[in-house]
Amino acid sequence: MKRIYLLRHAKSSRDDPTIEDFDRPLAPRGARDCRTMGRVLAEAGIAPELILCSAARRTRDTLDGVFPTPPEGSEVKIEKRLYLADGEHLLRRLERLDDNIETVLVIGHNPGLQELGLRLGGAGKTALFARLKAKFPTCALAEIEFAGRRWADLSAGRTRLTSLTSPKEANGP
Repeated sequence: MKRIYLLRHAKSSRDDPTIEDFDRPLAPRGARDCRTMGRVLAEAGIAPELILCSAARRTRDTLDGVFPTPPEGSEVKIEKRLYLADGEHLLRRLERLDDNIETVLVIGHNPGLQELGLRLGGAGKTALFARLKAKFPTCALAEIEFAGRRWADLSAGRTRLTSLTSPKEANGP
């Protein structure tokens, strides 16, 4: 079973209107949320073989906050084409993965990540799908299982959304 993890970048700062969107840093809350989600990933033993990260500053900062040191054996690819990519582009990128890769983490932006999650997550738990459809919060992590051997065969009929975790949920009431 292959696994796709979708991590929306953490809350970014909009304090300085002179900073271009691509270069916006994380807000203090975003940095805290990264530490929370880093703990969630570590406790769940999630160590993706490949991490695909948008080249925007807020996504790179999210990567660094969640994984101060990338998991052993993980390959990290920072890709400018993932910046604000839509769901279709993200799907096409996943379809080109090496078939030997079993787990991939995509760190990106909405609405593209949410579009991809909804496209691939429809066979998952109904309540999770409804939550994802309503909102994909900043720094939230969606997990999708893919029952295939070849990434080129990635399709909604062979995938299911198995979890959706936000920093707020991870911190508890």
